[in-house]
Amino acid sequence: MIGVLSRLLRPRLALLNAVTAVGGYLLYPAAVVVLPLSALFCGVALLAAGGSAINQVLEQDLDRQMVRTRNRPLLQGQLSVVSASLIGAGTVMAGLVLLGEFGGLYTALFGVAALMWYLLVYTPLKRHTSCALLVGAICGALSPVIGWSLAGGGFFDYRIVLLSGLMYLWQIPHFWLLQRRYADDYRAAGIPLFNASETGFGFMLVWITALIAAAMLLPVFGIIEKQVSVWYASLLLPLIVLTLLRHEKSLFSYLNLFPLLISLALFFRQ
Repeated sequence: MIGVLSRLLRPRLALLNAVTAVGGYLLYPAAVVVLPLSALFCGVALLAAGGSAINQVLEQDLDRQMVRTRNRPLLQGQLSVVSASLIGAGTVMAGLVLLGEFGGLYTALFGVAALMWYLLVYTPLKRHTSCALLVGAICGALSPVIGWSLAGGGFFDYRIVLLSGLMYLWQIPHFWLLQRRYADDYRAAGIPLFNASETGFGFMLVWITALIAAAMLLPVFGIIEKQVSVWYASLLLPLIVLTLLRHEKSLFSYLNLFPLLISLALFFRQ
């Protein structure tokens, strides 16, 4: 049963969302309090996990046509639609209760907004246009806002705008590389892909350059202090090297680590 729930809730993706939310919490200039931080991590992880379950209910027809998703519980008959829906809804509600209890109404509403954008905007849109990723990336950009809000931050502070923008830019090359890896699957399911077979390197170089430039705004605006800035800048070097060498597999793996590295940099500034 653990394996079934793992494939339904996709914990690695859920934890990635939780890490970006923690970055938003650590960005707020106040002492770290373990209990609210733990509630944030668990709340966002539960919210993302529940969203994955509901997404699988909505996308059974697409999952059935892709090799990498054919072993998901609904298609294997290990869970019914009702069971998967109840598990997803229950997990989402548990996450929202945690966020609301420790962060208040606005924090919970940001969680609802991210989930609804993912399920009601990005999920149907990706069936119709290759530009859906540009719209869907807003979901991930909201994760640090949830953490910032729970810590007590205001909504229009330039610091959270910078961090959210950074997380938005990070998602584009990250998920584009994922699409390239499973391009045949996506085509089999009829999902439009961004056609960059001839200009793929240029596209990746532009986005990675934008990502690095946005990341360097954190020390420029004093969000990353001088004593951490050299170490922080070194985190960006692999992005340049791996992009220029066109090592897509290694670049994808490093991009998976990127939110964690940003959160660590924000932790060490405390």
